[in-house]
Amino acid sequence: MAEPSRTDTFMDAAAFMDWYELQPKGRRYELLDGRVCEMQSERAAHARAKAACYTALARAVSSKKLACEVFPDGMALRVDARTIFEPDVMVRCGARVSGDTVLITDAIIVIEVLSPTTQHIDVFRKFNRYFGNSGIIHYVIVNVVDRNLVHHRRTDDGRIESAHRDSGALVLDPPGLTLEVGELFADA
Repeated sequence: MAEPSRTDTFMDAAAFMDWYELQPKGRRYELLDGRVCEMQSERAAHARAKAACYTALARAVSSKKLACEVFPDGMALRVDARTIFEPDVMVRCGARVSGDTVLITDAIIVIEVLSPTTQHIDVFRKFNRYFGNSGIIHYVIVNVVDRNLVHHRRTDDGRIESAHRDSGALVLDPPGLTLEVGELFADA
């Protein structure tokens, strides 16, 4: 994904969602600290990694028969009153959301696949914002180029622990999922 272009438009999350619904189809936007950012096109490796992450998580949720849903990008995640992101993949648990839902507020797992031009946003800015949402337990940053990831996890006492992985098991508990790191790069 190329560097998002920023507008001079500032708004809160509710106003952003109203505005977003009126935008031309095919255009993608995020809201970062009240500022609208238009998202750019992605490279094939990025899209393949997102698909591999989604597939691995969906398979794991299904095999465990968990009451969770896995969403690919396209769904919005309200992080706080002035920030809405469109994660590459997210997982929420509980009753299924209605079919016309476009905004998720209770994700517990968020995955972002790094792009060369936006990695500073995913690594720093999104890290801080995602963990500002007390419901998010896991933030996984996938590096397609180096075929590794960083798993940030909120502990029961509120600390954030980070672990680098290039192989082996990625444990996402709660909700009780274990993935092989290689699955997240299967098609990339």
